[in-house]
Parts: sequence; C-alpha cells; structure tokens
Amino acid sequence: MLLDQLNRPIHDLRISVTDRCNFRCGYCMPKEVYDNHQFLKRSELLSFEEIEQIARVYVGLGVVKIRLTGGEPLARKELEVLISMLNAIEGLEEVSLTTNASLLTPKRARALRKAGLSRINISLDALDQTTFGQLNGIDYPVDKVLAGIENACAAGFENIKVNMVVQKGINENSILPMVNYFIGKNIVLRFIEFMDVGNSNQWDKSQVFGAQQIKNLIASEHRIESIDPNYLGEVAKRWRLVGSDLELGIISSVTEPFCRDCSRARLSAIGEIYTCLFSNKGHDLREILRTDNSAALLQETIENIWHKREDRYSELRATLAPNTQKVEMSYIGG
Repeated sequence: MLLDQLNRPIHDLRISVTDRCNFRCGYCMPKEVYDNHQFLKRSELLSFEEIEQIARVYVGLGVVKIRLTGGEPLARKELEVLISMLNAIEGLEEVSLTTNASLLTPKRARALRKAGLSRINISLDALDQTTFGQLNGIDYPVDKVLAGIENACAAGFENIKVNMVVQKGINENSILPMVNYFIGKNIVLRFIEFMDVGNSNQWDKSQVFGAQQIKNLIASEHRIESIDPNYLGEVAKRWRLVGSDLELGIISSVTEPFCRDCSRARLSAIGEIYTCLFSNKGHDLREILRTDNSAALLQETIENIWHKREDRYSELRATLAPNTQKVEMSYIGG
C-alpha cells in the first residue's frame, strides 16, 4: 500500500478535463477575474489517452475511485469516450462526475450512463432564481439545472448528489427550501462550507456558515439522525431525515478539518498533480508523457510525489498568512 508521510493511502483521483466553465460562480470563477481570462489551448490539455495512462498507474497504486471535474467537464467534447476508457481499467470501482448540469441534456445523460458513469454530483446553490442567478454570475435559469437533474434521473442514474456551497449572508436562507424540495427524490443533498480555495474569491472566515449552524438550522424544522460513514476518509458527515428517504451530508473543511483521513490527489487539465486542494504548486506529469513516455518513470514519479506528501492545510489554516498562495479551484476541480 502506498502511504504518505502521515500514513494516508491513496484511494481517490480527481481529474480536471478542462479549465473552461460557462458559469461565473464567485467562490470559484468570479466574473471580474475570469471574463477576460486566457483559457488553455486544446493542445495544452491532456489527451484522453494521456489521462488514461496516468489513471492506470494510480489505480495500480490503490486508487479505486475517479471523479471527472473541470471547469465544467461536460464542456469537453466526447467525454463519454474517456469514461469508457477509464471503466476498462481493471481494479477501478467507480467513475463519477461533478457538473453544474447546464449541459446535461437527456441525450447527454443517456450517453454518460451508457459509457459507464457511476455517479453524478450536481452543483446547485439555491432554488430561487434571484439568489441562484446572483451566485452563478450569469443569471443562468435554475429551472434548467433542475431539468438537468431530472434528465440524470430519467437516464437511470441512481446515485446522484446535489452539492450546495453555503455562504453566510448570501444563501443560508436557501438551506431549508433545498431540504424540503429534495425530500422523496432519491437524491443525496450535501452542504459545503465556503472554503478559501485559490485566491480570487476574496474568502473571509466571517463568510463561513459553519457545519454546526447548518445542522442546527435543519434540525429546527426536521428531526435528523446520524449515519455511519460509507468508508474511511469520507469527507461528508452523514445524516438522514427521520421518516423520509433524504440523506444529508455536511462537509466542514473550515470548522472541522478532516485532513488526517484525506486520500485524494488531483490531476489538472494540463497534467499537473496536486496533493491537496489548497496546494500552491503541482507536479508536472505531462512532460514525462510527452518526452520520455516511460511507464516506469511515470510510476516512480507518482510514487515519490505521494510518499513525500504531508499536506494538512485545513488543520494549519489559522497559523498561515492570509495571503498564502493556492491553486484556483477551477484549475483542479473541487
């Protein structure tokens, strides 16, 4: 088993397939920064074959779950081809996807399912159009995202999660409406504390509506009971509404850090590996693929990167300088 400096194994790999997104959410790609941003050229992106080669090495070292991210991953053409390629890797148990659902048409949802996509995580930060339009930065209709969720259900996906990033003073009033809306829809609803990922979102701890506050607000209207984790290192604490099928998750990276169980690595769209969501520097694998193309060197490099890993940013957050540089979330996914 490949372990890092804190004896954490590698189980999960997040793969960004593009840095582009059609939304301008303030916590990820704020409009004032990204409207004139120079995005990557197609030639700079890893090819599907290069992604598959890296993924195969990681699976051989212990990865059992891969999640495709962006940017908005459905902006990458023929993503279904990559999903089929990844599903062919022996030992890989799950390929999932995080999306804003704006491009999740009935046809696309069916194609993703046919390719073997196991699970879909859909970002939705409010149900009312005023709040949602403000948060996505382009006034995108919330009804179209809800239609995307329905398309995923109709395509046969049974494992769908809806993720809401909660920001104090902006959308905490949407928590209870979200809970009430998703009762009976066979969807897991997860609430995520507003995190200081990257440097462009102007994060301040005063904007954090914490896990305990989220739980207390839900409990003010509903009886909830705790559920055991699905596996060691699961980031969300799980709850269930008593008397319903609705499962809730709360991700508390700020108020209750879970670094000690973190088993995730992140691959950027240009082939840089990051060992923490809050890293400031990645490790280039694309150069190995495009110059040496040596499977042995690739594996040795990946092993060394993980073995030297000692990241625990969330646990150290209070001791670090406020202007500590970090990679942007849109660059490596969530």
